[in-house]
Order: sequence, then C-alpha cells, then structure tokens
Amino acid sequence: MNSISSHQRQWARLPGSRLWATLLLSVSIAWTGGNLGVRAAETAPNELKQVIEQIDNNASQQNLEGVLAFYDRQFESEDGLTRSSLAEVLAGFWQDYSQIRYSTEIESWEHEGNGWIAETVTTIQGQKRMMGRSMQMRSQIRSRQRLENQKLVSQEILSERTILTAGDNPPTVDFQLPEQVLIGQRFTLDAIVQEPLGNDVLLGAVLEEPVHVNHYLESKSIDLELLSAGGLFKLGTAPILPEPRWISAVLIRGDGITMITQRLRVVSSIQN
Repeated sequence: MNSISSHQRQWARLPGSRLWATLLLSVSIAWTGGNLGVRAAETAPNELKQVIEQIDNNASQQNLEGVLAFYDRQFESEDGLTRSSLAEVLAGFWQDYSQIRYSTEIESWEHEGNGWIAETVTTIQGQKRMMGRSMQMRSQIRSRQRLENQKLVSQEILSERTILTAGDNPPTVDFQLPEQVLIGQRFTLDAIVQEPLGNDVLLGAVLEEPVHVNHYLESKSIDLELLSAGGLFKLGTAPILPEPRWISAVLIRGDGITMITQRLRVVSSIQN
C-alpha cells in the first residue's frame, strides 16, 4: 500500500491562494468615444487591446509600479481592496513565485457616462516552492470593472477558480460547486478523484472562508481526514447575508497534492 508521509499529513497550511481571484488584474482601459450599449470582444479598439497587453506584461514581469499606474488612487473592490492594500498584497504574492504569467481576454465592453464598463477573463499560471516541493498554480477569474481616464476605478469579481498542484502525480479532481447561491440556501460540494486509487491512501479536507482583504495572504491550518471514498462530498449552507465565500478542497495521496479554491457568490436574488 502506498502510504502518506508524516510530512504530507502536516500539509495543512493552505497557502494564500484565495487572493489570486482579485489579483488577476482583469483590466481594460477607459476609452473616449464609441456607441452606447454592450459590445462584443471582437469590436474592442486596438488601443484598448494594447493597454490590456501592457498590463499583462507588467504583471508577468512583476513590475509593481507598472501595474499600479493603471489603478486610480481611489480604487476599491467589493472585497475591500484599495490601491495601497493591492500594492502590499501583490508584492507579497509575487515574492513566492519564480515564474508567473498573466493573460487577459475581453468578453464585452460598453461606454457608460464618463467611463467604460468591461468584462474580462484573466488567466494566471505560476510556479513556486513550498515545503521543498515545486507547486504549479493556474487561476482564472471573470470580472467586471469600471474605468475612467485610463485608470481602473472599481472591480467586481463574477467568478474565480484556482488550482494548485504538487508532486509527481497530483490527483485529477472533478470539482463541482455552484458559482452563486441565494442567502441561506443549501449547496453541495463534490470533489472526486478521477484516477482509480488502487492501494493508495487518500487524505482530504474542505475549508470555507469569508472573502475579505485581510485573508488574502493568510495561510490556514486545517485537519486532513482519511477518506474512505475517492473524494470529498459536503453539504453546506450559505450565510444569511450576501457575503461571498472561498471554498477550498484539498486532496492528497502518496505521490501528489491537489488543492482547488473557488469563489461562491452569495446573493439576495439570482443574478444571470
């Protein structure tokens, strides 16, 4: 039987992966003309695309000043981030990564008042060392942001998911969790390992946290449990206030680790 080492059993400090969602820099630029109404991505001006590319390049090069140049001094996000706290969190996040790459695509854009509203999807891929292991990260976020005078003024996260893997053969996990639920609504989480376990021992745990700026770089201790089945199956209840949650599932076997974190939006009415 393949055993889980004591080192892996103690792998119960979740890295601050939840911050990736808001830090994916899903950014576009305020334009100075155009027609009213939502526009498809293919109609976006070349100048808009070029600015997005510049921001992605600055982030991939971990150029903090270059990234912050596109954030208004009054910037705020629904998670409580300001321009100054964003700078602090980004610096801490990038310190752990020897390789990182940002890539943003426009989904839609529209002119509104003196600024622009844009929905974008950003992907981050990175590599870091943790407890002697090489860990691979892939994160994707869809967000809506308002821009004025070529600076990001506000941002709303519509969806996010981060996958962190380590080891020679990390589990392939089918992760099922709704992106949004009503306040007080019950929901299910299924995180099922796709490969046959054979004689492998499987450990796992689920962590739920409120989305808050103070938790972005925080590591959490959790208790791993021995799983009799090939995954995690949990039933939860959304809070009674419309406050988003980070839901994380960790699955560990002898030759690999997989952690998946997804944002659960908690709303007072269903939003399409």
